[in-house]
Amino acid sequence: MACGVLQITGLIIGGAGMIGTLAATVMPQWKVSAHIDSNIVVFETTWEGLWMDCISHMGIRLQCKFYDSVLALPPPLEVFRALMCVAVILSIISFLLAIVGVNYTHRTKEDPGAISIFILAAGIAFLLTGILVLIPVSWTAGIIIHDFYDPKVPTPLKRELGAALYVGWASTALLIAAGAMYCSF
Repeated sequence: MACGVLQITGLIIGGAGMIGTLAATVMPQWKVSAHIDSNIVVFETTWEGLWMDCISHMGIRLQCKFYDSVLALPPPLEVFRALMCVAVILSIISFLLAIVGVNYTHRTKEDPGAISIFILAAGIAFLLTGILVLIPVSWTAGIIIHDFYDPKVPTPLKRELGAALYVGWASTALLIAAGAMYCSF
């Protein structure tokens, strides 16, 4: 009974991590314009994401524009896009594997070896997905922090950590927790 509760808990945690991974991938708030110096009256806020840039005018009007060309993107952004897309696909696969494993665990007790293969595969896939999300999120945060404290970077180009990074870290924690739960079976 306790094993089934842990499997369903892992499924819920993994599902939340999957949704967080998808949300972090599509959110435009990876980098947010920084309000530095004595300028407290700011009319525009700039967001930079993996897929688009957005400008908010006084919090009333939001204009977003997708990047024009894939070839014009900086190489790290291309890699981050690819890693996050792979992470979304892998999180969906791992969630489906977890559903199959939990479903067969509750239906049959005849072949526990086959059941544990699904559960173990889901756990490994959740762990791998957590690592795939952690890499671009933490790397982007490192770039933002480095540029923020770099005196060579002009003040208007300095950015702060956006909400998508926090969503990415939270989903990483959830995915790794779900993967650890399933690997422990």
